Amino acid sequence: MTTIMKGAPVAAWMKETLEEELAALRRKGIEPRLAVVRVGARPDDLAYERGALKRFEGLDIGAQVFEFPENIDHETFAAAFAKIDALPDVHGILLFRPLPGRLDEDAIKKMIDPLKDVDGMSPFSAAKVFSGDESGFAPCTPSAVMEMLDHYGVELAGRNVAVVGRSMVVGRPLAMLMLRRNATVTICHTKTKNMDAICKNADIVVAAAGKARMLSPAFVSGRSVVVDVGINVDENGQLCGDVDYDAVSPLVSMISPVPGGVGAVTTSVLAKHVLKAAALLNG
Repeated sequence: MTTIMKGAPVAAWMKETLEEELAALRRKGIEPRLAVVRVGARPDDLAYERGALKRFEGLDIGAQVFEFPENIDHETFAAAFAKIDALPDVHGILLFRPLPGRLDEDAIKKMIDPLKDVDGMSPFSAAKVFSGDESGFAPCTPSAVMEMLDHYGVELAGRNVAVVGRSMVVGRPLAMLMLRRNATVTICHTKTKNMDAICKNADIVVAAAGKARMLSPAFVSGRSVVVDVGINVDENGQLCGDVDYDAVSPLVSMISPVPGGVGAVTTSVLAKHVLKAAALLNG
């Protein structure tokens, strides 16, 4: 029988530890606070923002939204971002990306204080993740995948993992996190030959390609643990993942749904990173 790896139990599992860490910081007089920086009002950004604010409210962690018009010029935005980054009572910054084309996103990524980079967007954070330095912040989504696998008791050491997707947001940093746990990781992408066979032979398959229902039954076996990171809207306007869930779920050992899977854990990871940042900044 297939185990459905839902995100809500993982978030509940994390909450107790987060509350203990928050209490320890407050005993030292530290009040952790997140700054959410958004340019424009994309529906997916707003949806994630609502979820993050709700999670932070439930944990009693401070969060403030800094909203900027979509037509803002780079110089004005860079100056405003620098001011937010310098605020002494802000311990973590979440910047929604991609930024509008007129803004130099690479330049903004380099501006953030690495100790406040709680979503792992800067090259400094990436370097730490790729070197195995645990003081750095990996992006929240791959970190959420790791939390989910831990919660459901999925062992990584010695296991073969296929990660479908090579972005710096999910695929590549996730591969590094899994390598740190002694997994053997293959990163698949659009030029990968025999991708279905590679995935089928893997113990764990992570779908992070950004293509609706791309992974079919040909990509899995009865032992497969399938983690779906994709967030897509299908032709009927319904939210779906990168895995054809209805076709694949009866055939595998474990699978995460979309919605209700990894996405439900990312805001808890964001809170975890803000608490870690507050501790580092006051260490």
